[in-house]
Amino acid sequence: MAVSILLYEDNTMLRESICSMIRLDEQFVVSGAFENVLFAESQISEIKPDIVLMDIDMPGRTGIEAVKQIRASGVQIPILMLTVFDDTQHVFDALRAGASGYLLKKHLSTKLFDSIAEVIQGGAPMSPAIALMVITSFQKQQVNHYQLTVRESEILTSLAKGNSYKLMATEFSVTIDTVRAHIKKIYEKLHVHSQTEAVSKAIKERLV
Repeated sequence: MAVSILLYEDNTMLRESICSMIRLDEQFVVSGAFENVLFAESQISEIKPDIVLMDIDMPGRTGIEAVKQIRASGVQIPILMLTVFDDTQHVFDALRAGASGYLLKKHLSTKLFDSIAEVIQGGAPMSPAIALMVITSFQKQQVNHYQLTVRESEILTSLAKGNSYKLMATEFSVTIDTVRAHIKKIYEKLHVHSQTEAVSKAIKERLV
């Protein structure tokens, strides 16, 4: 039996293009295509598709807001976001709302069918650039669990390079006393008592 797809995309030409692309593969069938998500909950309930493809930026209500409401109603149908947005905020807002995957529209021609198959099988497909962004973001969160400021991270990196206080003061256009104050805060946050300990911990935990 063909996989039933429900599509939400406000751009008429793109919506028709995606539908035409899907119809080229007999494994899939477009059960509905709409220009907004104002009635998404009732449409999903009535059509009962196997998967929903949803744009983010749509009139009246965004795709992210729709996903939140769909999940709040208890519906666990796979929802794959199709979007031009490749910034961290949109990605994480969509995933937190309950999106099953996130595909950039520029990758539709090469990744759409694989992404649909993956999400139906329980996976979480993402465009390569989005996957890298998610991984990098989580790594940064892990790295900064000491809550180092940007300047403290810069000074810690400079310390690891073996730079002197004077050189750091010149590099960051601050006084030597300011450098010392930053380093004192770094020691407190890392729970260390010397430059050697700080650098060792920074390297071991990949803080630099």
